[in-house]
Amino acid sequence: MSRAGKNPIAVPSGVQVAVNGREVSVKGKLGALSYSVTPEVDVALAEGRVTVTPRDGTKRSRSMWGTTQRRLRNMVRDVQDGFRVNLEINGVGYRAQTDGKALTLQLGHSHDMVVPIPASIKVTCERPTAISLVGPDRVEVGQLAANIRGYRPPEPYKGKGIKYETEVIQRKEGKKK
Repeated sequence: MSRAGKNPIAVPSGVQVAVNGREVSVKGKLGALSYSVTPEVDVALAEGRVTVTPRDGTKRSRSMWGTTQRRLRNMVRDVQDGFRVNLEINGVGYRAQTDGKALTLQLGHSHDMVVPIPASIKVTCERPTAISLVGPDRVEVGQLAANIRGYRPPEPYKGKGIKYETEVIQRKEGKKK
């Protein structure tokens, strides 16, 4: 039985949730998101709460019960507050800067990496070695962060590269004489 799926999702003021058949749409101050619910679960909106219930007792419907509840909870929270991913750049000469429409990364290659920024995501560089991504769609923000990290993943010997702020790099010992 899903412990996460049992909990109803409270809809805060300033967030609007609409359930139209299998489509759930959420609007807030940061944007609007929609999610197509799988046929294994039912979604209902009543008294400012969204509830998710499984249609039957199959393993698939029980697993989708918790998954759907968490996806909807994240949507409600993220259109209100936003989802943030922080990246750190380590390495001599490695830096980043943004000009509003694109993020320019200098990562030791012969050329600069230019990453276009989607309209729904706000990218800021507090320092030349720190990148902050904020947006209402958790999937889109996470994918952009993964793409940026993929240009120069952290290496285990010196720790150079782009890493998530909370990521811990397992360091290896270098060659011995």
